[in-house]
Amino acid sequence: MEPIVTPICSPNIMQELLQETRLRFPGLSGQVLEMQPLEKGGSDRFFYRISCGDGQSMILAKYGSQREENRHYVDIAKFLARVGVRVPEIHLHDENAGLIWMEDLGDRDLWSYRNHPERETLYRRALDELLILHNRAHQMHDGVHPKLQPAFDSALYLWEQGYFFENCVGRVFGRELSGAQFPRLGEIAAELAALPRVFVHRDFQSQNLVVKDGQTCFIDFQGMRPGLRQYDLASILFDPYVALSMDERARWFDHYRNQLPDRGGPGFEPVYNLCALQRLMQALGAYGFLGLVRGRSHFLEHIPPALDSLKHVAAAIPGLSEFSRLLDTFRR
Repeated sequence: MEPIVTPICSPNIMQELLQETRLRFPGLSGQVLEMQPLEKGGSDRFFYRISCGDGQSMILAKYGSQREENRHYVDIAKFLARVGVRVPEIHLHDENAGLIWMEDLGDRDLWSYRNHPERETLYRRALDELLILHNRAHQMHDGVHPKLQPAFDSALYLWEQGYFFENCVGRVFGRELSGAQFPRLGEIAAELAALPRVFVHRDFQSQNLVVKDGQTCFIDFQGMRPGLRQYDLASILFDPYVALSMDERARWFDHYRNQLPDRGGPGFEPVYNLCALQRLMQALGAYGFLGLVRGRSHFLEHIPPALDSLKHVAAAIPGLSEFSRLLDTFRR
């Protein structure tokens, strides 16, 4: 069991972080600096907005040693910028102290536009940005790329399934079951692992896309790894944080797919459904873990929409009738 993480927001610690900032940015000498803790996600990273007297601001990220992937955020950010993906500019990184000073993109993420008339335009732009990642990143690295997380393989897909059974089925619904009781799930893991990979964001959802000047910018990409493009596509179109209509999902799915050679081939949509299944199981496992183990109960609010989407996706996949019947027994 991972330890519960306590936010680093005490006045003494924030004063220390402001002092570290002054030491590394001599140009701020004489300016009044103010620090505001920011709520962000469920990891062991903490974010602060530092406002300067000249009206400018930047973001300071403090990360711990709990997740090895955090140390590679800066290298991945610089790589993505070279590829052409919009990401925050890195001002300074102190790896020993676990501190990153970066561009302040503002407070408006894609989620904040969930009821806005611009939603259609912004989702299309987000998908266009995703296509840049998927189509260019693996072509441009020339064998040299930043340290990435291990590629999606059958073990990782099985881990996602197990995460769902342990933390959602077990912790949330009180049922002791495992993926091994549904052989088709193991077959799906093997099928997906055998397919060609591209670089994927890994957590491509509305709260990890910041909107600045009408464009979407990637954040929280430290989990980037080789995987299937349909996984990222399913992550945004089946995002439990935003209620999308079936028509919106279909339009934006086509918007992405129509920009691929031969529309991704005849197997594109079946693989998309399998990736949606995996992504939703992973998300439900995370909500159970964060809500019940980490004590962040607001994550439990996302279980009903995620579960409804999982039921919808599972019903469209051959061989999952028994699994679908299990899902139908869950109520929250």
